[in-house]
Amino acid sequence: MAFIITFLGKGGTGRTTIAIAAAKQLSSLGQRVLLVGQDSGPALSILLGASLSGEPQSIEPNFQAVQLETTVLLERSWEEVKQLEAQYLRSPTLKNVYGQELSILPGMDSALALNSIREYEQINKYDVIIYDGNSSQDTLRMLGMPEILSWYFRRFRQVMAESDLGKALSPFIQPITGAIFNVSWTADELAQQPTNQSTQMLEQGKSAVADPSRVASYLVTNADPAAIATAKYFWGGAQQVGLTVGGVLLNQSSTTETLAAEFAPLEVSALPTQSSADDWQPLKSALPDFQQAAKAPRPITIDIASRQVRLFLPGFSKKQVKLTQYGPEVTVEAGDQRRNIILPPQLSGQSVKGAKFQDQYLIVSF
Repeated sequence: MAFIITFLGKGGTGRTTIAIAAAKQLSSLGQRVLLVGQDSGPALSILLGASLSGEPQSIEPNFQAVQLETTVLLERSWEEVKQLEAQYLRSPTLKNVYGQELSILPGMDSALALNSIREYEQINKYDVIIYDGNSSQDTLRMLGMPEILSWYFRRFRQVMAESDLGKALSPFIQPITGAIFNVSWTADELAQQPTNQSTQMLEQGKSAVADPSRVASYLVTNADPAAIATAKYFWGGAQQVGLTVGGVLLNQSSTTETLAAEFAPLEVSALPTQSSADDWQPLKSALPDFQQAAKAPRPITIDIASRQVRLFLPGFSKKQVKLTQYGPEVTVEAGDQRRNIILPPQLSGQSVKGAKFQDQYLIVSF
């Protein structure tokens, strides 16, 4: 399995440059590295000194790079959707719609990028995949997709099954599926079969994002107060999607005690100014050991014995955090992110007895 790394920070702090330096550093250590660029502009190609396309290209030994082309990814995914439809329907309808006719809707680029990363990870050709997204907010939304979509699948499937409409249609499911689909399903089978593959994929994505040995992010900032505040905001946002932040990369600045305290307990690594476009060695040498991300605070811990859930939410104040409970799940809102927490069986269905925000942790008691 590939180790996936991404960088979060304010625009202009050097995220793309650091992503390239990380790729060069890891590939020089013998790791097979793929750098995935989401931005369709020319910046990444210029920095690498190579003309990138939608297919991975060799940059250096053990180092390949690819620039995602969203329209091409959409066409490819649309063909897969049509094949899936043809597998289940006796009379497919999407065969008359061609991928070349489709336009990109908001959010499609992130979903297609996530699927591409998943595919590159599954071919076992790379030890490390470094993702350089359009913006840190888009990156967080992309990595939060498995959690969000699995909640939608789970919640609305349950709502439909328990509704009067679902109960009324249940007796007709088997004859209808027999007439329309290539197989005959009962209502329960219909709720499971078509979404089994998608559900499994989403669960794999959730597990990967929650595992710091598989996916980790690093904050990028400089000494500018706005950049520091933005990095702290993304730190808290990463926790909300279950993404571990392994450390802080302070670009073109020196570490101070005040700045180190801002990001405690994360390690802050000061990076030098790149002296020339071809001299990457000083920057490579200053980068941390990315495998140490697993030592960073985990976004969420559940203590069944103490009947507590602890969420690490740095960068937020008590006023910015909202806790609600509907049914068996607990919802936490912080900043622009919302997280639905699935409780273990020992706590599921139990009402929240208390909550406090202390030392950057939201502690919920049951």
